[in-house]
Amino acid sequence: MPEGWPRVQLGAAFVARLATVRPDGAPHIVPITFAIADETVVTAVDFKPKKTPKLQRLENLRANPSVSVLIDEYADDWSALWWVRIDGTAEIVEDGPRFTDAIDALVAKYPQYRDNVPCGPVIRVQPLGWRAWRASVHPS
Repeated sequence: MPEGWPRVQLGAAFVARLATVRPDGAPHIVPITFAIADETVVTAVDFKPKKTPKLQRLENLRANPSVSVLIDEYADDWSALWWVRIDGTAEIVEDGPRFTDAIDALVAKYPQYRDNVPCGPVIRVQPLGWRAWRASVHPS
């Protein structure tokens, strides 16, 4: 995972975008809640309304585990803009200690999950590389 300022910014961010690849090769991107657990990015299927339990992101990952996660900050003060993109390989985890660790990390980060714990499955992204940018040397 990134060292220094990107790691601090990642911990303070509350939304990211998960990009997967559809079976036809087209990109598919969705907003996600996320946390960092064991040097991986974790997210889970949660209680927020979904059109179907058969989520496209999960179908995509079963066919192709390559992903990108984009975490960014927009502000009217453009000197405070930043983004971090983590490219990696994702796996779907439905039980066991790695599932529990991911859920615990998400519950610790998001108060909304304390009363409605995500039921999963969990997506764990193992970073293979990352890029970061910020507008200012000293972000707020």
